[in-house]
Amino acid sequence: MSFDIIKAFVLGVVEGLTEFLPVSSTGHLLLLERFFGFDDDQFGKTFVVLIQLGAILAILSIYFLRLWKIAIGMFTNSDDRRFVVGVIIAFLPAAVIGAGAHGFIKDVLFNAWVVCFTLIVGGAILLWVDSLDLKPRYHDATRFPILTYLIIGFAQCLAMIPGVSRSGTTIVSGMLLGADKRAAAEFSFFLAIPTMAGAFTYDLYKNHSLMTADNIMLVVVGFVTSFVVAFFVVKMLLDYVTRHGFALFAWWRVIVGSLGLIGLAAGY
Repeated sequence: MSFDIIKAFVLGVVEGLTEFLPVSSTGHLLLLERFFGFDDDQFGKTFVVLIQLGAILAILSIYFLRLWKIAIGMFTNSDDRRFVVGVIIAFLPAAVIGAGAHGFIKDVLFNAWVVCFTLIVGGAILLWVDSLDLKPRYHDATRFPILTYLIIGFAQCLAMIPGVSRSGTTIVSGMLLGADKRAAAEFSFFLAIPTMAGAFTYDLYKNHSLMTADNIMLVVVGFVTSFVVAFFVVKMLLDYVTRHGFALFAWWRVIVGSLGLIGLAAGY
């Protein structure tokens, strides 16, 4: 049990570090699970999803006052109401497609080979986006056009493929649609709340029979760890991305994906 606790702690750290970076938290967790021995265990796949709730609460704690003002203001302020509608619209594609393809995603796409290839391809895309001379038109994540919210929502669905990165697809699509880096990253954070909460609820419902006392303890350890780490990552990410772009994350993806392919080809 103690070794399982250590594994849960390490995976919680990785979740917190990578959930809001454009490097794919699920991809990194799946690669680590292969070495930790969770890869053939259904609970291991469920654990990856459940500990994301800690990262969600980190976002809520950081943006609580801003989100609370929007929640209250949507009854009297048309801009706040339009933003809430925009988040719902952006969330719906992932909700519908995720529910319909849940079994296929967990059974087929949660695969180390898939993760390694998508990490590399995603890294190349980030380098390409960094090289573009984009002219941002939107500087506030709560004031995007409704169509922009919808397109970002469909782009997010690509992240159902482990290794693609939910934050990466939403940030990149937002930037390509006219948002500056900071606004695109902030909307990625906001959209994560219903998306990850929905994934958590659905996975818990589907796999509640796996929640033994020991497994619940592992989820709690991973949850708390991911919350603490994600809190500090989000605090630092916006300033870093605004100043330096995505090159560091892009090369990290390429390196991890390449090393993973080498390891898999060698039989590890």
